[in-house]
Amino acid sequence: MTTSHSRTARARTIRIAAAVIRDDGGRLLLVRKRGTSAFMQAGGKIEPGELPAAALARELREELGVAVDPAAAFHLGSFSAPAANEPDARVEAELFELSITGEPVPAAEIEEMIWLNPELASGMELAPLTADIVLPRYGRQP
Repeated sequence: MTTSHSRTARARTIRIAAAVIRDDGGRLLLVRKRGTSAFMQAGGKIEPGELPAAALARELREELGVAVDPAAAFHLGSFSAPAANEPDARVEAELFELSITGEPVPAAEIEEMIWLNPELASGMELAPLTADIVLPRYGRQP
């Protein structure tokens, strides 16, 4: 017998690699995907068998046209948050800090890119990972 009470409400998990990228002024690079309203860290889904830093390098190349060395990405930790654009899903994020060279340009599914001063983030629509984890922990220059 299957009823709504016998099913466990369990969020689908999406494994991602995401980047904390700052400019010289301490602003954070955020992106917004086409057809969505929340800004978030650049990055994306980790393919099966792919290392998180390699997935991040691939996503940054596809989304922003920047080349990064996966070995140069500093792993900040693993974090979980509600997915910004997929109801009933959570992201399990491998978060990395890294520097980029060259000017990033939105490509693929990225509609908009901004450099955000973390102190001016109030009132902006941000992905939960960005609002609840990245800004409080990594929003300021060390």
